[in-house]
Amino acid sequence: MPNRVVKFLVLSDLSFWTGWGMIGPIFPIFLVQRIEGGSALVAGLAASIYLIVRSLLRVPIGIFLDACPSEKDDYFVLFAGTFLTALIPFGFLMAKVPVHIYMIEIIHGIGDAMNLSGWAAIFTRHIDRGKESTEWGIDSTLIGIGAGICGAIGGFVVVKYGFTPVFIAAGLFIILGAFLLLALKNDIKGVFDNGTHVPIKKIFGMKKDG
Repeated sequence: MPNRVVKFLVLSDLSFWTGWGMIGPIFPIFLVQRIEGGSALVAGLAASIYLIVRSLLRVPIGIFLDACPSEKDDYFVLFAGTFLTALIPFGFLMAKVPVHIYMIEIIHGIGDAMNLSGWAAIFTRHIDRGKESTEWGIDSTLIGIGAGICGAIGGFVVVKYGFTPVFIAAGLFIILGAFLLLALKNDIKGVFDNGTHVPIKKIFGMKKDG
């Protein structure tokens, strides 16, 4: 069995991507049917904005987190990014025109960049040595199955009851993913834990005088 930190990270990831799995397959249809002026072009632009924002921020956030001496910084960014992303499905329900979708996707990209950067840092640090491939595989397998099953469920619910229940359920799944992370707050290392302290001058590249 994976250690406690890895287990809760995987459970959080499962809940997170299960929520998005409900939305992914039906999102283009939502844009066409519920957004004024929605089209395949709007769907493509929305996806592009999200991916570009997320990709541009991943390395800068990663550099910042690597420079910070405490694992608590990784944890804060992970939790904040996950919770911010949980608001996105509710934002979609309030959107009326394409520009609303584009603005929401910018926020989505920021939240996901934070989530992915923090999650990867903590997971890599706590993964059980000698079981790296297995535990990465467990995470990938579970989120793939969860998202796959909920993609079908999301499509069924849209046909029977409309888009609103799907987006609300997706948001709640992602919120659950954020709250699962709270179980780890006492397992995250601080600046002075286990000899992890790094002088502040080193973080900002400052040199000693003389």
